[in-house]
Amino acid sequence: MTETNPIKPRVFIDADVLFAGTAAPSEYGASLVILRMAEITLIEAVTSDQVINETERNLAEKLPNTLPTFRMLVSRCLRVVSDPEQIDLKPHVGIADPKDLPILIAAMREECPWLVTFNTRHFQPGHSDVTVLEPGGFVMRVRDLLTRLTPSDNFPF
Repeated sequence: MTETNPIKPRVFIDADVLFAGTAAPSEYGASLVILRMAEITLIEAVTSDQVINETERNLAEKLPNTLPTFRMLVSRCLRVVSDPEQIDLKPHVGIADPKDLPILIAAMREECPWLVTFNTRHFQPGHSDVTVLEPGGFVMRVRDLLTRLTPSDNFPF
């Protein structure tokens, strides 16, 4: 049997999703489910230094006892990339809130077709290469795709 190397969906994770996943009171919240999907390698979850710094700062201020969980999730679930340079942002001014523009540009640079955030309005009008959606919406898309699988979808397992 020939082994194939499927391409995993690449998803950019925003700070509010990482915060919610870290502070989740149960295993069933969409933010934590997405991080767990990355942990078991169903998806490739990507984030930036800006997101990591913002999340860590907010957790330290509001929920400092969750910092060990945060660090564990980052190490197990995320590929952390550098922030875009200012020069890379200039051609895209106006497609997202100025504070969040580096996040959108990082998602584009890393070829993430999805950016998961609770603040979808901060990424408007957005860019056609990146679909911005809330965690629940992303989980529903994954679930929908999984329900369409049929026995004829030759899986190598």
